[in-house]
Amino acid sequence: MVKHIVLFQLASEMEAERKKNVMDAFKKGIEALPAKIPFIRKIEVGLNANPEEQFDIALYSEFDTMDDVRAYAAHPAHLAVAALLKDCKKSRSCVDYECKA
Repeated sequence: MVKHIVLFQLASEMEAERKKNVMDAFKKGIEALPAKIPFIRKIEVGLNANPEEQFDIALYSEFDTMDDVRAYAAHPAHLAVAALLKDCKKSRSCVDYECKA
């Protein structure tokens, strides 16, 4: 199994209401992906509740293989949701690691 963890930091100059709307839309979109991408084993999005921390969004997902992670990353449904952050993402950090199921 591969665990795929991504952290996103949005632009600090974003208006609070727009930031909340973008984060909510991203969460809703990502969490709807298993219906469109069947090899996603688990996926969830957490929205940071601590304004003192650097990152705004945490994405956690599980896949059977790294090939599945790569296929997910290139899937049109995923790309459409990822585009929600295109103009407001300041930074992104990612870790993919293998573990026993």
